[in-house]
Amino acid sequence: MPARDSRRLTPQVVRPGHGGQAQPGRRLLALVPAFLSLALMGNALVGQGAGRAAAATRAAGASSAARYYLALGDSYAVGLQPSPVPGPTAGYTAVVARSTHLRLADFGCAGATTTSMLKTVGCAPPYGPGASSGAVAYPTQTQTAAATAFLRKHRGHIGLITVSIGGNDITHCAAAPDPTACVLSAMPTVHHNVQRIAGMLRKAAGPHVPLIGLTYPDVLLGLWVYPSGHGNTSLATLSVTAFKDLFNPALTLAYRAAGGRLVDVTRTTGGYTPLGKKTTLAPYGTVPVAVARTCALTWFCQLGNIHAKTAGYTLMGRAILSEYRSMKR
Repeated sequence: MPARDSRRLTPQVVRPGHGGQAQPGRRLLALVPAFLSLALMGNALVGQGAGRAAAATRAAGASSAARYYLALGDSYAVGLQPSPVPGPTAGYTAVVARSTHLRLADFGCAGATTTSMLKTVGCAPPYGPGASSGAVAYPTQTQTAAATAFLRKHRGHIGLITVSIGGNDITHCAAAPDPTACVLSAMPTVHHNVQRIAGMLRKAAGPHVPLIGLTYPDVLLGLWVYPSGHGNTSLATLSVTAFKDLFNPALTLAYRAAGGRLVDVTRTTGGYTPLGKKTTLAPYGTVPVAVARTCALTWFCQLGNIHAKTAGYTLMGRAILSEYRSMKR
C-alpha cells in the first residue's frame, strides 16, 4: 500500500463577513467527493491486499501438499537382495525418496518384464522387501494401468517417476547358443513396450514431470569368476557388447520418445571399462577392473545372483539424483 502523505489536509476556515468567499457549509460539501474517492481507493487497496494474501495462502497450501515419487519395474525397482539382507533401506528408491523428500509409491514387481507390465494383472511373484515402506498393491490391474491411474489421480503432485525394466526380457539369452543374436532378436519388443509404457506414464503425469529410465549393472561380467574355477570369460566379454551396443541404446531411444532420460547404470557401475585394464581382487587374483566392480556392487560373483548389493543400489540412487537435479534446472 502506498505511503501516506505526512501533511494534513485541513479545510480552510472562512471567516464570516468576507464577501465573495465560500461559506463553510458549501466548502465542506465541496470536499465530500474527494473524501469519498479516498475512501473508495483505500477499500480497493485493502481488497487487493486481501486477495494477494488469499492467493499466497492457496499457493502455500498447494506447495505443502503431498508430492510423490513413483517407482515402477522389476526386482531392481523393489530393491531385492538375497536374504537375510534387510529390505526397506536397501534399494535405490529409498535413497532417492530420502534425498528428494518425496513420498514413495513403489509399483515394482519382482520378475516383471516389459510385456508383463502391460498385460499381467497383479504382482506375482510378490513384492520384495525393499518396497515395504512404499509398496502399492494392484490386484485387479496391470502395473502400468495402476501406475497411470495413480498419476491421473495425483496429477500436479508428482515429483519424479523412475522405471527399471527390460532385464528379465533378455536374462534367458545367457543360456542361448548365440547370446548376442538372442539379445538382438529381443530388442524390437523391448523397445516397443518400453516406449509404450513411457508414453502412457508421460500422458498421465503431464509434460513436465521428470521421467527417468534405468538400465542395469552388467552382472554377467561376474561370469569371469563365477562359478569358481568354471568362469566363462567369453560370455562375460559378449555381455559388454550386448549392453553397450544393443540393450542400452534401445532403452535410451524409448525413454527419449516420451521426453524422458536413461540413467546408464552399466556405465555408472564401470561396465564399459576396457577389459584389458586389470586389478587384483581376493580371492580371484588378477581380474579386469570392470569385473572387480561387478563383484563389489552385485551378488553375482559370490552367489550367481543378479541383484545389486546395498552399495550398488546406493550408487544407482545417486546417479538418479544427479540426473533428476539436472532435469530440474
